[in-house]
Amino acid sequence: MVRWLAIITGFVVGLLISVIGLVLPPFGQIGGGLVGGFVAGYLSGPGLGRGAWHGLLAGALGGFIIAIFVAIGSALLGLTGVVQPVGALFGGVGLITVVLVLGFLLALDSAIGGAIGGALKS
Repeated sequence: MVRWLAIITGFVVGLLISVIGLVLPPFGQIGGGLVGGFVAGYLSGPGLGRGAWHGLLAGALGGFIIAIFVAIGSALLGLTGVVQPVGALFGGVGLITVVLVLGFLLALDSAIGGAIGGALKS
């Protein structure tokens, strides 16, 4: 069972640390993902797998949000007549898929933090 409170809390913590970490770009972005994933993994309950899964989802939540905006934008672009609606639909679906895959790929540091958090909880 997915614990959404843990995922949202981990996402918000990671987002805040990443925004504050703009002063030190490499440490802020990686640290935000690790700490946000750790919080999500710790709050989700005991176990490496459970912590890693919740950490991954907390880290990938930003990718989901971006994918939603891409979907809405490509749909609106198709309705304006600037591009053909069918082309905008298929192009948008491909772009959404790429954004979701990259969101999960870039959330691997959050999964590592979540696994550590889940292991420490048990």
